[in-house]
Amino acid sequence: MDLRQIDLNLLVALDALLREKHVTRAAQRLSVSQPAMSASLARLRRLLDDPLLVRSGRNLELTSFAESLQGPLRDILARIEQTLSARPGFDPTRDARTFVVAATDYITLVLLRRLMGRLPALAPNVRLQVEPVLHQYADQLRTGEIDLLVLPREVVENVDELASAELFTDRFVCAMAEDHPDRDSELTVAKFQELPYLAYRANGRESTADRELDELGIRRNVEMTTESFLVAPMLLPGTRLIAMIHERLGHALGPLTGIRTVEPPVSVTPITQLMFWHPRRTDDPAHRWLREQLADIAVTLEDRPE
Repeated sequence: MDLRQIDLNLLVALDALLREKHVTRAAQRLSVSQPAMSASLARLRRLLDDPLLVRSGRNLELTSFAESLQGPLRDILARIEQTLSARPGFDPTRDARTFVVAATDYITLVLLRRLMGRLPALAPNVRLQVEPVLHQYADQLRTGEIDLLVLPREVVENVDELASAELFTDRFVCAMAEDHPDRDSELTVAKFQELPYLAYRANGRESTADRELDELGIRRNVEMTTESFLVAPMLLPGTRLIAMIHERLGHALGPLTGIRTVEPPVSVTPITQLMFWHPRRTDDPAHRWLREQLADIAVTLEDRPE
């Protein structure tokens, strides 16, 4: 194959086609016309001597060769992007950069919100884009779709290839409405099992607190389920519901939502929040600055939960 026939735009188009498995969606992803993307697909098929996308019923599926290209292609494009955007240094007071961070709503509130408060004074041209945590977070870090991931050590999977650093720990407490009818009663195991319970479940998984309660054989009278830790405190006022939430979340939202936190009937293992990144970002001055900022904020969080 003559590499002179392949330009970077063609590789970007190939990546979009392999991700979307759909010509129109690939065109929308790159903000080009559908005919232009069709022309790119035709040219790629000639160059690679492979159909790449084949009809399967009403959908298009990748050929075996196309599937084999996905990982290497994403890695190549990520490395090209990093090479072209690399700078010998990073001056936060002058340089512009947009960081994409995948994090839960809880981390957005207790950690990233504080970073946003710092940016106007420390780095006026730095922008923060927060994305939800997806199943493919390791692949997103590898391909450069996200710069940083913040998740508890207790829930991450398939991160052996990633670099990481500990940020802070948080423990679970029981939350209820400030005027809960049982607010002055001791929260025994029996009372905990009797009261209506607000459970957390996202992507088919319970919280680490609920999983540990299961292991301890402590039942819950689940009457409501939410996919958001941030929403949970807002659902408690006006009800007899109780929930297990992060202590820092309770401190941050208690005055705003009218809830109180009390000790759970049994001690639950705290969680440890870590930040993860791809090792090739380790020596990037801008990325290192971002990690240093988050680590510095985490120290203030450890001083007192709020």
